[in-house]
Amino acid sequence: MPGPADPNSAVWSAMGWDGEKSLVSAELHFARIRRHAKVLGIDIPDNLEATVLSRLDGLERPGEPNDSPDQANFLLIVEVSSEGEIRLEPLGIKKWPDTPLSAVSLLAPNWEEPVRGTKHGDWEPHRAARKAAIENGADLGLLFENEVLIDGDRCAPLLLDNDGVAYHPRNSDGALDSITIQSIKAGIEEAGIPVRSARITLSMILRASEMVVCGSGMGIRAIGKIDGRKIGRPNGPLFTAAHNSWLEVI
Repeated sequence: MPGPADPNSAVWSAMGWDGEKSLVSAELHFARIRRHAKVLGIDIPDNLEATVLSRLDGLERPGEPNDSPDQANFLLIVEVSSEGEIRLEPLGIKKWPDTPLSAVSLLAPNWEEPVRGTKHGDWEPHRAARKAAIENGADLGLLFENEVLIDGDRCAPLLLDNDGVAYHPRNSDGALDSITIQSIKAGIEEAGIPVRSARITLSMILRASEMVVCGSGMGIRAIGKIDGRKIGRPNGPLFTAAHNSWLEVI
């Protein structure tokens, strides 16, 4: 998504789209847009939801749909500018492999409060992180600040600690409130794994039993290595619970 440099110029979210009239977890995405808009000082039109849904019929598909059973067909960027303009941008989705992914650690963008932890208008540092990860031969980048995990370049990390609890980064540390984790949390907990937010340090990651990343475009993917170091045992109970819950969501 080409974004302006001013964080307060826009608020947005990326939703799974079937290419027709259905959006994945639309209510949760719209609610987050409104939450983050309030933080950023952006007025959201009262008819945002109705406007977006009414425009789906006229949107052109960006190529062939992703036919993976555990990914959406397309992504749809829903953006509202500081002037109240609603913009929709359909995007194709990469088909991810079933094998565990590799990640590299990168420096997290250091946005000031209250911009931190929102889907704001200056997303270029995340796109740069994604590019840096690919250039380093990895599938994705994990963003750290002072050795604390903040976010992923296109996903939210979730790790299974050796205490049996699944932890994700805290919004108070600058992480986004992940819609994917929000939507699968109940299913993971029904499988017997509590889900909590926490300050995730490097030592927690290195002792983790397992780690996955979650996102509207990629679904649920296991992490095998970070900076070449093996992380836990991929495709274990956390992946199974998260993946099964995600399949019910989409």
